[in-house]
This record gives sequence, structure tokens and C-alpha cells, in this order.
Amino acid sequence: MTKQNFIKGALILLAAGIINRTLGFVPRIALPRIIGAEGVGLYQLSYPFLAVMLTVITGGIPLAVAKWIAEAESRGDTLRVKQIFRNAMLLTVCLALLMTSALLLFAPWITAHLLPDARVYRTLLTMTPLLLIVGISSVYRGYFQGKQDMVPTAVSQITETVIRIICSLTFAFLLLPKGVEWAAAGAMLGVVVGEIGGLAVMLLKYARERLKEKRRHGQSDNSISAGNTIDSDSTDYDEASSPRTPVMRRLLKLSIPVTASRMVGSLSYLLESIFTARSLAAAGIATGKATAQYGALQGMIIPLLLLPTALTYSLASSLVPSLSEAAARGDRATIHKRMHQSMRLALVAGAPFVVVMGLFAEPLCRLMYNHAEIAPMLQLMAPIGLFIYLQAPLQAALQALDKPGTALMNTFIGAVVKLVLIVQLASKPEFGIYGALIAINVNIVLVTGLHYISVLRFIGFRMKMLDFLKVGAAMVVMGAAARWTMNREPLPAEWSNLLIACAASVIVYLLLMIWMRIIDRYDIARIPLLNRWFK
Repeated sequence: MTKQNFIKGALILLAAGIINRTLGFVPRIALPRIIGAEGVGLYQLSYPFLAVMLTVITGGIPLAVAKWIAEAESRGDTLRVKQIFRNAMLLTVCLALLMTSALLLFAPWITAHLLPDARVYRTLLTMTPLLLIVGISSVYRGYFQGKQDMVPTAVSQITETVIRIICSLTFAFLLLPKGVEWAAAGAMLGVVVGEIGGLAVMLLKYARERLKEKRRHGQSDNSISAGNTIDSDSTDYDEASSPRTPVMRRLLKLSIPVTASRMVGSLSYLLESIFTARSLAAAGIATGKATAQYGALQGMIIPLLLLPTALTYSLASSLVPSLSEAAARGDRATIHKRMHQSMRLALVAGAPFVVVMGLFAEPLCRLMYNHAEIAPMLQLMAPIGLFIYLQAPLQAALQALDKPGTALMNTFIGAVVKLVLIVQLASKPEFGIYGALIAINVNIVLVTGLHYISVLRFIGFRMKMLDFLKVGAAMVVMGAAARWTMNREPLPAEWSNLLIACAASVIVYLLLMIWMRIIDRYDIARIPLLNRWFK
């Protein structure tokens, strides 16, 4: 098994994340053009229920597997690694089958009583296979991440994305003549096929790894039979293989708090969709229009805002095993170093996206979605993007440092505030969908702030304020360069002018980052292919 260091592992997941996010915008752009904002709304309305059930199945198990396997690997305890994997897989499959049965049983009641649009029923039924498929994939993902080998996760993500794009658009187009609800279900069917492809990659990688381990063990056994002896009183064997070892109990102890924390977020997402739809109805907005507005917010605006999380989520995935190892050794210096690296990278990478989305919201929404009227939503949410990008490393740090209960409480507080604001604001005709958007912004800022305060309290980690000031100054200069270039209109087509303005401003931004020493040659030297030039 190849064990990558923290930065290399993060960069591998980052590369996959960038590819996935870039490719993922193909259906984001094409799907609204095929099935319209109303169809996207039906497609998005099913996701909160999927998120809740997947949280029950996978919420904390992959993280617990990654954390525990990383600890066992640091001790060379291979038998414990096998126990962890097998117990995690058994637990996940049982939960997935239970949740699948529950969804099939209660789908008619959900669409009749909880959701404002009964046409989402077919999409709910179509997504049921995802529960088992994603559950199994998550255990394999946690296994490989625990061994700090991010390649299988990256390859499976790219495979899943490519298959999902092709199948979602194809099925949606073929089923559109039967109605918009069938087209939305077809798009979800493409997601199912994509997840099957991603799981197939994981299974292939795992089979190859097991074959390599058997060959290594075979060679080891031959050398032992040639003259070495085995100590029958080995403490590693007794501790790892004893049937009395409470593997499942500890697995549950590690995963339940994280699952509970993520369940707060998933339930918040579910209640957000329900409360938003009903509040819009209370504001006098028709069902079809309310579904379209919700689809625009959740299916167009927020995915665009989350584009830089390809970096932050990859940082969080690599941060958990790295911090777990450092915490097990009591290495406080490494913990602070990793936190500073992840927070600085998240800040530096996210800032240009905030500038571009804030300045060019209208041309972006018109060129990408053919819906320029949703641009004010993007402008209102763009500045909050920085809080989103910083939130993932902070939450990962709390989980890696065995403080999932704190993350749970912070998330819960934010969720309560968000839902109260949605009911208060979105139900007023003068706010409408913007009331829900304001509530989401408040939630993001509040939870990120609480996470930062918690990390500061537990390990004394502080972000360098000078870094924020430098990045802020670079954002202002970058924005001026972008606006100046766009106003010059060097080419006749709007999309080409937008690309030139973005490219020129990003170059200015990167040069400023290097000049102000936020990025140095040592950071660039960690990037594969570029390291030979900057060592």
C-alpha cells in the first residue's frame, strides 16, 4: 500500500475534486436546459431525504474507519485493520438494507404529506439503490484513506462522475416526453449508474491490494519456515485477534457522535427544503414556481458556490488521519502545522472564486444556466463562500481530535437559527426565496465561527490575521483587474471576454500571493510535476 504524506494525499484528492467539480458542471449546465428549473427542483427535492438516510448509514463510519485504521497502521497492527474493515462493512450493509426498506415503505406518505410537490415520488423510488451502493463505497473509501492512500478514492470519484454525467443527461432526455417528473427520475437513475461504476473501481483496487498482501504473507511464511520462529505469546496477536475484542463497540463509539453531528446537518437540510417550500406557499407563491425557485437555489447557485470545496473537502479528508496520528503521538507542533497549511490553502484557493462570482454573477448565470434572473442570489451568497471553504478543515480538526460532540453542538445551534429565520423571512412576500437565502448565509457564518472558537479553545490554534489582510488586499486588486479587463471588451463574444477577465485577474492574484509570501516555492514544490523545478 502506498502511503502518501498529508500534502500529497490532499493534492491527489484535490486533483480528483477539481476534475469532478469541472465535469460536474456539465450536467449542472445542461440539465436545466433539458428539464428546466422546475425539473431541477423536483430532482433537488429528493436529495434531502437521501442525505438523511445516507447519514444514518455512512455518517461517521468512514471517518471512524479512516481514523482507527490510521492508528492501527502506525503500530503495524494488520490484524486489527482487518477486524475494523469487516465489522464496518457488516454494520453498513445492515443499516443500508434497513434504510432502503424504510424508504420504499414510506415513499408514498413522504410525497403526500411532507413534500409540497407529489411529482417527486418517482425520483424517490429511483434513488433507493443508492443507499446500499454508497454505503459499501464509503467503507472502502475510509479503508484506503486510513492507510493514507488517496488514489483509489480519487479514481473512483472521477469514474463515478463521468458515468453519472453521461447517463443522467441521456436518461433525462429520453424520459422527458413522458413528463418533467419522469425526466427528473431519469437524471437520478444516472446517479445510480455512476455510483455503481465508482464502487466497481473500489472493489478492483481492494482486490488487487489483497492479492499483494497474500503474496507478501506467502514470502514471509516461507522465510519463517526456513528457520525463524514465532512467539506464541505475542501481545499483538492476542490483542488484535481475540474474539473478546470489542471492535464493533469501539466502532460505534467512534462513529455515533460523528453521525449525530452530520445528522443535525442532514436533518437541517431536509427541514430546510420542507420549510422553504411551505414558507414560499405561505407567501402566496404557486407550487410550480416555488419548486423552480428552490431548484434554482439548490441546483444552480449553491453548486456554483461550492466549486472550491473540491480543495477544502480534500484537505479535510487528508487532515483527519494526519491529525489522528499526530494526536496519538502527542505531537502538538505537527497539529498546528497541518491546521495552518489546510486553513491557508482553503483561504487562498477560495478567495478568487468569491471575487469572480461576486463581480460576474449575471454573465455567469446567463451563460451557464440561461437564467440571468437568478444572479442576485449568487451575488448575495458569494461573500459567504470564504466561510464555507474554511469550515471543512475546522470541522475535520474537531473530529480528528476526538471532539465530535462539540462539532455536533455547533452544527445544531446553526441549524436551529437557520430554520427559525427561514420561517420568519421566507414566508414574507417581500423576501420570498431571498429569506431562505439570508437564513442559509447566517447559518454558514455562525457555524464556521463556532468551529473556529472551539479549535482555538482545544489546541490554541489561531489563524494569522496578517494572512487575511494580505488575501483581502489581493482580492481587491484582482477584482479591479477583472472589471477593467471585462470593460475593455477585447473580443466580440461575452463568454470569451469573461474567460479573459477571469484568467487575467487570477494571474494578478497569484503574483500578489507570491509577492506577499502567502505562497512560496516550497508550496509549489509539493505539487507533482512542478516539484522538479521548484525544489
